[in-house]
Amino acid sequence: MKTNAFFHALKSVLILLILSSVFSQEALADLNKGVWQFKSLQAKLIADGFQPDLIQKVYQDARISFEKRGSSLFFVHSEAKLNYDQFTNEWAIGQARKYMQTHQAQLKKIEETYGVDKHVITAIILVETALGKTLGKNSIVNILSSLSAFDNPAVRNDFWNSFKRKDEISRQAFEKRAIRKSQWAYRELKAFLEYTHKENFDPMAIRGSYAGALGIAQFMPTTLLAYAKDGNQDGVIDLFTHADSMASIASFLKRFGWKPGIDTEKAKKIIYRYNHSEYYVNTILKISNLLS
Repeated sequence: MKTNAFFHALKSVLILLILSSVFSQEALADLNKGVWQFKSLQAKLIADGFQPDLIQKVYQDARISFEKRGSSLFFVHSEAKLNYDQFTNEWAIGQARKYMQTHQAQLKKIEETYGVDKHVITAIILVETALGKTLGKNSIVNILSSLSAFDNPAVRNDFWNSFKRKDEISRQAFEKRAIRKSQWAYRELKAFLEYTHKENFDPMAIRGSYAGALGIAQFMPTTLLAYAKDGNQDGVIDLFTHADSMASIASFLKRFGWKPGIDTEKAKKIIYRYNHSEYYVNTILKISNLLS
């Protein structure tokens, strides 16, 4: 225990040294006024190559906050509770057909370019965001930063002390999951900041799911960097546009082996890459068949 405390203290000293070397005294004073849970996170981002002025701008923004409520969902959420069947009723399928009619030209172009079934693309957009109508209201920066900060024992302890659903998870299980999620979230946070900087978007203005997925296609930032495409060829990849979202979904599916005439078993394996849920996969294929 003493050894762990020593290394934690040493880590804190090193973080302060990093901060002192990259920030002016005035900027460092401003930093100390920010959300305390994100102080070591900022140093980590800068050490990983992000410009200090960019990080300061993000974490001194008045909209930045630690998401206790949003983070808590990662410790109680269950995929089995989601109701995908709502997307296979007559009304939902009717809306999807209207969507395909509205975007007929773009869907045809994407199907020809990528070889991915337009019905499957539409089915994914229907399930992910109700055809672009439910994009999520959570700040991507806040949720990914909050989860990333769980690598700090002090942040985990503070969160646990105020966590109101301790009956649903043990402290040991919480610690294990929090550390694992912090590693995952940090990768996603770095990708998100890289993406928004590259495309000149305000990172604080972008909202999405409680998990950090964004846009009509609900891509995670690392997936966005790897597979997203500029579907309308306007020079910007913006997954809040239908054309870019359609092209990005097609790009993703093609990358994992989708081809015209693909059989059902192979299709299932590829869609599973999009969402690791058999319930989700079966729903997408059912919708696709209903639209065909």
